[in-house]
Amino acid sequence: MKQNIINIYTDGSSRGNPGPGGYGVVMIWGNIKKELSQGYRLTTNNRMELMAVIAALEALKKNELDLMIYSDSNYVVKAVMQGWLNKWIKTNFKGGIKNSDLWLRYHALSKMHKIHFTWVKGHAENAMNNRCDELATEAADGKNLLADEGYEAVIKKN
Repeated sequence: MKQNIINIYTDGSSRGNPGPGGYGVVMIWGNIKKELSQGYRLTTNNRMELMAVIAALEALKKNELDLMIYSDSNYVVKAVMQGWLNKWIKTNFKGGIKNSDLWLRYHALSKMHKIHFTWVKGHAENAMNNRCDELATEAADGKNLLADEGYEAVIKKN
């Protein structure tokens, strides 16, 4: 018997770009709902959009699950669904493609599941996307923000 699909809603936020940022996730499986969020002291919006997806995948306790990920990030959805990520990996992120650390992390996690992406309009009528936005912005505005080590390492190089 095939397991139910886990619906995962994600959003990222940054206060300034770069600036303090955070992600928010709502995971729904049947009548079980779990929320995740985390804030970072210096990051970008695109990194937080992608980090939300990664955090959701890392929170799963089983492999080979059917996942429907809803994101308002064209960057994330198109990179996966239009094959940009595979091209970036084949060319070792040639041309200065940003966020390779997170993309490689996502790619490794994505092999463990059957993942579908759906783009949703941000700040619109999708209640779960709006909840993710609340979680992300609250995390970005919170205290005890973590270091986005991948981003901060790039900043130090430049």
